[in-house]
Amino acid sequence: MKDFKDMQFKITRDTDRGLHHYACGRQNMQLNTYDWLYDVPGNDEDTDLVEVQFKNTRKGYYHNVNHIDLHKGDIVAVEASPGHDIGTVTLTGRLVKLQLKKANLKSADDIKRVYRIAKPVDIDKYNEAKSREHGTMIQSRQIAKDLGLQMKIGDVEYQGDGNKAIFYYIADERVDFRQLIKVLADTFHVRIEMKQIGARQEAGRIGGTGPCGRELCCATWMKNFVSVSTNAARIQDISLNPQKLAGMCAKLKCCLNYEVDDYVEASRKMPARDIVLQTLDSDYYLFKSDILAGTVVYSTDKGIAANLEEITAERARAIIEMNKRGEKPESLTEDGTVKQDTRPRDLLADADISRFDKARKRKKKLAKRQGGAPVSTAPKKGEGGAVVSTAPRKGEGQRRNNQQRRNNRPEGEPTQGVHLSQVHQPNGNTNSSVGAAETAAQGVHLSQVHQPNGSTNSSVGAAETAAPPKDAH
Repeated sequence: MKDFKDMQFKITRDTDRGLHHYACGRQNMQLNTYDWLYDVPGNDEDTDLVEVQFKNTRKGYYHNVNHIDLHKGDIVAVEASPGHDIGTVTLTGRLVKLQLKKANLKSADDIKRVYRIAKPVDIDKYNEAKSREHGTMIQSRQIAKDLGLQMKIGDVEYQGDGNKAIFYYIADERVDFRQLIKVLADTFHVRIEMKQIGARQEAGRIGGTGPCGRELCCATWMKNFVSVSTNAARIQDISLNPQKLAGMCAKLKCCLNYEVDDYVEASRKMPARDIVLQTLDSDYYLFKSDILAGTVVYSTDKGIAANLEEITAERARAIIEMNKRGEKPESLTEDGTVKQDTRPRDLLADADISRFDKARKRKKKLAKRQGGAPVSTAPKKGEGGAVVSTAPRKGEGQRRNNQQRRNNRPEGEPTQGVHLSQVHQPNGNTNSSVGAAETAAQGVHLSQVHQPNGSTNSSVGAAETAAPPKDAH
């Protein structure tokens, strides 16, 4: 085990994420390559080739003819046509040869040389040229629009010495931009170079974050783009939704091709979709399949999900062989038993939600039976007197029951809910009345008033007219 106490760490210039080794970590440049041979002795001596990266995804390979001690992250001045360019060293050693094969350089003449490590004067001129890129792009777009060209200028990159500008454009058809080059050269007074790129290359140059939460593959490690078709989505059983299949470039995602070979290999072990599995209880049709897990789900109905059974692909192939021999298993499972449903049961699935309404109806019927049938008596024609109605009102049956219980109590027991007040008049008479609060609770209101002549005036309130005659005195 290494002792890290005496080791010395240093912050390198090629990272923005803290302490790390030269080979590791994410630099501030795109298409970063992990140099896993950095610590191997003699790695730098194997070749003098170095990889230099410029703006966004543009890279170049150069000879270190002057044998400068270069490391990852060094800013160097390299040969250009015309003048020189400023870039950052991103890779040294043996891995540069492998990267050179991917670049498909046709001739050794395309490999230029490294002049020197950039001086402060070179850096100032480089920064001044970079500050003009955005304004040049906006102005060049307007010039192309005025000329009526069906093209989009997506990016502009100035050379390190400011003598040359590269215009990256996107066009669906062939564009004659000879007049555009003349206008741009007269406007910006630099040498003009036009490069056509596709939508995928534009997304890689701009960069961004994909729906997976990671940086775009075309901006981090992917250099060569392979055509992607919807057949890759069909093989992987992915829904053909254009919004989900399209990437940041509005084209099909490149990651659709990453696992398609594994799905093709695994799908060869799956049963065909049109084969029907025959058992003693029913016929089963393929409903869905999980290719990587090696499982299939069968349904007893061809159109809908009914009596779903999940089995392995090996079991499905075994049943197919049995059907070919004229044999039928008892069920799809290997042990011949019917699979029990392990899903949780809903205890209220068969319950009637109107069961509480029925209980209310019973209470209403019971209250009507206790209250009695409504009876109405009207005076005959020509007779005077008041109209008395004996129709039971709401809660009348309960009040009658309470009154009967009070009548059945033994004598001497105090009656609850009745407040009797007696008022003695100056002439010796007595006035007795029942309190309003008690009469409302019991449904009885009785007042007796003794007149000075010794007579008694008794009256029953309107609320007590429905009570029996014996309750009023």
